Amino acid sequence: MTTLRPGRLEAFSDGVFAIAITLLVLEISLPEGAGDDLLGAFLDEWPSYLAYLVSFATIGVTWVRHAAITHHLDGVDTTFVRLNLGLLLLVSFLPFPTGLVAEHVHDDEAERVAATILGLNLLLVSAMVSTLWAHAVRRGLVRPDADDTEVRLLAQRLTPGLAGYVAMILLGLVLPIVAVLGYLVIALALLIPAGLRRVRSIPLPQRNENDEGPGR
Repeated sequence: MTTLRPGRLEAFSDGVFAIAITLLVLEISLPEGAGDDLLGAFLDEWPSYLAYLVSFATIGVTWVRHAAITHHLDGVDTTFVRLNLGLLLLVSFLPFPTGLVAEHVHDDEAERVAATILGLNLLLVSAMVSTLWAHAVRRGLVRPDADDTEVRLLAQRLTPGLAGYVAMILLGLVLPIVAVLGYLVIALALLIPAGLRRVRSIPLPQRNENDEGPGR
């Protein structure tokens, strides 16, 4: 099995995360003539602030989880690289649905569509992170000296959230603003330091015994 060192992958990924999280603030702006009632105009932009917080927290927690994954890797294979590109594709797309939510939150029909698009984007990001880790474990890309407890804890932290996103997407068809708030709660919950969570005994993805470990 051909493997590569993860250094370049980490550097490239960090750059994409940084650009995506910076682009979010460009979706926040005040309308022309806001100087006549600057405070009122500032407060009226609350949908932009809410959408910004949701996407910022999501990109932040995704970067933290991605960093945790690469920290435990001994190498990466070509499939992992392609899966990683898929994750970066989804992350870099986030500023778009963020802008949709900010722009259409006062339109009953449009805000449902905007909240659904944002929710689907967040769901796919979370699913792709879990897929990355599952692939790494199955293909023997994890460092052989990695602590089993740490690996189990990481697996625990990379699997939750998917059901929550699905529930919020469905809720968003009726109460889109509540759903967006739910997305924020999920992201903030995932940002809780690992040490504050109880380690549960959960099964890890099974490694393929026929696969060779990463070469040196």
